[in-house]
Amino acid sequence: MSPSETGPPDPRIAVEQGVLVGRRDGEVTSFKGVPYAAPPVGPLRWRAPQAAPPWNGDRDAGQVGAICIQPPSGGDPGVGPLPMSEDCLTLNVWTPAERAEPRPVMVWIHGGGFNNGSGTAALYDGANLAKRGVVVVTVNYRLGRLGFFDHPALAAERAEDEPGGNYGMMDIVAALEWVRDNAAAFGGDARNVTVFGESAGAAAVTRLMISPEARGLFHRAVAQSGLGRDTGVPLDRPSAIGGPSLQARGEAFARTVGATLAADLRALPAEALLRPAPNFYGGDNLVIDGQFVTEDVEAAFAAGREAPVPLIVGTNSAEFWWMRPSEISPYGAIDDALTSQERANLYAAYGGEDGYRAHVVSDLAFNEPARHLARLHARNGHPTYLYRFDVVPDSNPEPSGGATHASERPYVFDNLHTVGRPMGERDERAAEAMAGYWTTFAAKGNPNGDDRPVWPEFGAERDRLLEFTNAGPEAKVVPFADRLDLIEAYYDRIR
Repeated sequence: MSPSETGPPDPRIAVEQGVLVGRRDGEVTSFKGVPYAAPPVGPLRWRAPQAAPPWNGDRDAGQVGAICIQPPSGGDPGVGPLPMSEDCLTLNVWTPAERAEPRPVMVWIHGGGFNNGSGTAALYDGANLAKRGVVVVTVNYRLGRLGFFDHPALAAERAEDEPGGNYGMMDIVAALEWVRDNAAAFGGDARNVTVFGESAGAAAVTRLMISPEARGLFHRAVAQSGLGRDTGVPLDRPSAIGGPSLQARGEAFARTVGATLAADLRALPAEALLRPAPNFYGGDNLVIDGQFVTEDVEAAFAAGREAPVPLIVGTNSAEFWWMRPSEISPYGAIDDALTSQERANLYAAYGGEDGYRAHVVSDLAFNEPARHLARLHARNGHPTYLYRFDVVPDSNPEPSGGATHASERPYVFDNLHTVGRPMGERDERAAEAMAGYWTTFAAKGNPNGDDRPVWPEFGAERDRLLEFTNAGPEAKVVPFADRLDLIEAYYDRIR
């Protein structure tokens, strides 16, 4: 029995493609599984997203769509429910049922290394944020080799001005265009859109900030644990640090499946594209396509070419606590160019080799790059807010010594019930604070208000941040600055 048979009629709104029938749950109305682009299947595999086709009559928007094709997730609560499909370019909207238009819009870009995840996970349910007076949109975008891939045979098919390779980023931009065109139907303000994301989703946010194609589609940005010093891979030439081009990587993969022609590649079952998994930090999924992303993030910020919008950027206190610099991986390799003196100085700053091994990968990949981007953005004259998340629930079984990678997500969404373990009053207070700061920032470009501790603006109070602790938010000087200074000097030398 549908809700309309037991109570008030289901909410109906008209978007450009047709009429959507959503659901109301108390203070919030939701519309789920909404197509923002045509299914990228058949001849549209490895093509830029095309406009979503219109439909006749009412379209039910009571259930989420399929997640994008991806390998097993290993239990990440940010993945969402099956099924999965190449036909996955949908989004979900939560909006206050009683609207005082126009509302700020927050568009969430999920993480997962550009290989996993979706906007459909219960972790990212936008109802609790919408209750604070914003419209929340979560987005699915193509992943892995379906989203980040090129091959000379595919390039030969493209027109001279047709973008290629970076299809996941193209999808995200297409979703933002859809939000621009349809936000008003949900009570949202298309002139006040915040993009926010975590991990690979935050890497997407910083790429949106430097993307010519995304300029003007958003007005605030939040990057949660989103790298910043990483190097992208061009389509047809080696990366800046010498790795093979995206097309060369595509050729190497195609040889493993016996494909030489574009038709052969498009005929492959989607599941055949999952093995071996593309490498996120190693460059397979971080693409410089020349149109949607034209350069590396750090270089663009350093030159003042990023979007002139207010920015929240930050990291967690024990991001990759399990990762050691001796491991054979792209993350383990980022300290390989240290001189013996640089290494000795870092050992001293970390209190010895054990401290170095435990924390240096997190600092090299996340903490120093976040501070660096904050410094650059503030130097360029834009409002900037840096944070460090160090809330650790009593029920956390990990020996991390802090807040591990991705652990801030249920606090930002105020969805503590989705984490699968007991959470206490201090966690509820932390979630109330984070959701409050994030939604206030979306509304006015400044996270401060409602008697919360004042979050220092990074340009006005250089090298001061807000740390989310078990005792509550606290403004302070950036912790462990001596370590970060040594890492900054290392990056300056090698780049």
